[in-house]
Amino acid sequence: MKKKLSILSLVLMLLLVSMPGLTMKVQAEETEQKEFRVGMEAGYAPFNWTQNTDENGAVPIQGDKSYAGGYDVEIAKIIAEKLGRELVIVKTEWDGLPPALQSGKIDAIIAGMSPTEERKKQIDFTDVYYESNLVMVIRADSDYADAKSLEDFSGAKVTAQLNTFHYTVINQIPGVQMQEAMDNFAAMRVALESGTIDGYVSERPEGVTAESVNPKLKMIEFSAADGFQTSPEDTAVAIGMRKGDPDVAAINEFLAGISKDERVKIMDEAIKNQPASDEDSGSPILKILKQNGMLFLRGTGMTMFLALAGTILGGIIGLLVGVYRTIPMSEKKGKRASQKLFGWLLNVYIEVFRGTPMIVQSAVIYYGTALLFGFDLNRTAAALFIVSINTGAYMSEIVRGGIFAVDKGQFEAAQALGMTHGQTMRKVVVPQVLRNILPATGNEFVINIKDTSVLSIISVTELFFQGKSAAGANYMFFQTYFIICVIYFVLTFSITRILRLVEKKLDGPEAYAPLAEEE
Repeated sequence: MKKKLSILSLVLMLLLVSMPGLTMKVQAEETEQKEFRVGMEAGYAPFNWTQNTDENGAVPIQGDKSYAGGYDVEIAKIIAEKLGRELVIVKTEWDGLPPALQSGKIDAIIAGMSPTEERKKQIDFTDVYYESNLVMVIRADSDYADAKSLEDFSGAKVTAQLNTFHYTVINQIPGVQMQEAMDNFAAMRVALESGTIDGYVSERPEGVTAESVNPKLKMIEFSAADGFQTSPEDTAVAIGMRKGDPDVAAINEFLAGISKDERVKIMDEAIKNQPASDEDSGSPILKILKQNGMLFLRGTGMTMFLALAGTILGGIIGLLVGVYRTIPMSEKKGKRASQKLFGWLLNVYIEVFRGTPMIVQSAVIYYGTALLFGFDLNRTAAALFIVSINTGAYMSEIVRGGIFAVDKGQFEAAQALGMTHGQTMRKVVVPQVLRNILPATGNEFVINIKDTSVLSIISVTELFFQGKSAAGANYMFFQTYFIICVIYFVLTFSITRILRLVEKKLDGPEAYAPLAEEE
């Protein structure tokens, strides 16, 4: 028993160590002083967006071969230069920005964030670096196209981005049908074009961009008396910093040196330079592929890497756990107790990871370890770890079922021949189990290809995350997501067909005709 436990522990340890960067590490102060790590979505044009080249002064995105451009990037470049540090753009989901800042993964949030009182409880803010007015974005052919005031939107279905003050002002519209908040602007624009909503609350730069690049959309501006009533802190945009960060005072001095006219000029340039403003009279699909083809290719590569490696590692974990759980209980009290304890821990592992969504596991593991312990996890390695242990929990039950499906007579025959339990499993049972669970393993692989999309919560640059970034920059949401859908289908369809060929190969010829029958 001790030997089996030692082997199991050693293999699991090697699996963890083999993932580069997965081991927890405290970020070095020297690195923090050399770099100015700025978090942003890189998908909220014209404030920030993702592009393939460094054209128009775009800055490389950490851990990716893409670049970030926009108003926020230009402001970040000025601050980094004044601080004497190298600017590093860390592409991060909107909801992940505060925990990324608090945990030390980034040094600042420059992402069009308003310094609300609620946010000030968690992070500090600099002085304002941009002020904007609230507008409503609607379909140009809707019944609200001629609206002049909030009262004109009575009965409309309206939403706004999750965790923004935009959502809190919707109830100022008399008789409004307030819809659930949405995760990002890409989702809202898709909902708007499809007719799911009648409009969404936004800021003027985003509204100007939406209207200029998509003739189906229209921005409604309001007068001071007829529009949303907001406080200065709501319409202001500031830089988020960690509580007590000594750089706040210095950054405020830098921002004071940027005149209002210069800020307007920077924003006008951002609107002009964003990818969606490129003139191209050809097919929208071809335009998207031309602008983002490499982005999608890299996202596909990351998706396949995480799905394949995660399935293999998860399969190994599942096989080890599944085999262990079939070991007969020892008659010795000490070994029996340790066997029960270890078995109970494995049951807890299986139930927790089968009973919770992988998107929640991702947030807890990636951000939770940093917030609680101050450790930094490599984003890709953390994603691989999450996929592997999640797959392992499911595979352990599949393996256990495969073992119990083997006829008991084979166990008895092996025992009669004097084989130990370990020999029986290695030479008789496991080879049959591997063949029997192949279809289920293939199914897990296909599921993992699709489920890697939830890893966008920790900003892993897989296919869906890259597609969302592209849609946020080019404003062609249906076309972009259609391309992503096709890529996912090609991947899953191809893998399914390959696995079926492998199954047939393992099964051998369908019939073995005796020599006498052939004569």
